[in-house]
Amino acid sequence: MDPLTHALSGVLIVRAVEPILPSLKLLPLRVRVVAGLVAAAFPDIDIALRLIDTLIYLNWHQGPTHSLVLLPIWAFLLAHAFAWIYRGRFAWTLFYTPACLGLAIHILGDWITAYGLMVFAPFSTERFFVPLAFVIDPWITGMIVAGLVMSNVFPRQTYIAACVLLCLALYGLLLTDKHNQAVKIGRDYVKNHSILDASVAVLPQPFSPFNWKIIVSENEKYHVLMVKLSDRSVFIPDMGLLSKMASAYAPVSTARWQQINRYGDVSAHIKLAREAWFDPIFDDFRQFAVFPQFDKMDVYESNICIWFFDLRFQFPLLPPSFRYGVCRDKMSSTWTIERHRGIFWID
Repeated sequence: MDPLTHALSGVLIVRAVEPILPSLKLLPLRVRVVAGLVAAAFPDIDIALRLIDTLIYLNWHQGPTHSLVLLPIWAFLLAHAFAWIYRGRFAWTLFYTPACLGLAIHILGDWITAYGLMVFAPFSTERFFVPLAFVIDPWITGMIVAGLVMSNVFPRQTYIAACVLLCLALYGLLLTDKHNQAVKIGRDYVKNHSILDASVAVLPQPFSPFNWKIIVSENEKYHVLMVKLSDRSVFIPDMGLLSKMASAYAPVSTARWQQINRYGDVSAHIKLAREAWFDPIFDDFRQFAVFPQFDKMDVYESNICIWFFDLRFQFPLLPPSFRYGVCRDKMSSTWTIERHRGIFWID
């Protein structure tokens, strides 16, 4: 989820559990709300790794700060930090529960996106996720904002925040249903085309919970479908690029599969692209990319560069995010890694 949604979800969860955890009320409302907000935003502090290197950040984002194993430790540290900030007016133990709640709901929010969490760090770097929601989901954010506004307008109605959590859970069931539909489309495609040794992945897409990208991986080839799992169109005002991007997702009846070769379509480039991809200098990007794809080959007078991206971060009509490549002098066999800046600041 995006940082704003994370932070607000921490406020919502604290407000929602107040009726069943009366000990929370030992802290003033404003204090416990701030504690939940800060704790829910805290795990994304790993963005500081970008000061070292963007690729290091990409490989460790949603790592130890998103670990269930380390959650009690992070909550302990945050609780002490809050107690210090408030100059000892409140015991650190009073902050521990809202800190745990904020951290937990942040982890849950990222668990349903496609990036993956190292929930067992530091004992394992394996990533776990159930890709149900796009990283920016206006429906989730809108429900949280509405719940907080109503809780503020009607402060005595303590059940409002809990009802919003229930609505979010029901929305999660809708997303799960659409996820399962997308998986079935992918598996049916594999079966109908007798594709051997294929894997099916589905990725939530922007603009609507009905928009999905289905990826069938077959050796060094991808079969990709951009599909809208609804016959109804979500109204998007004609805003030029955004409306054109949204129109790229077609209903199942008219959507067309694309076949993409991992190392490109030009036979003269494939051998060199494969060599570049497996060069040891590219280890960190290979660790990051789940669906690596050749982007382009730049040939200059004295050197050559081969660029790759991850299909997870490619969206209609936009250049891919997080593009990396390797370059070398035409007279040399030594590659160097390069970063291709994108259109977003995070790139």
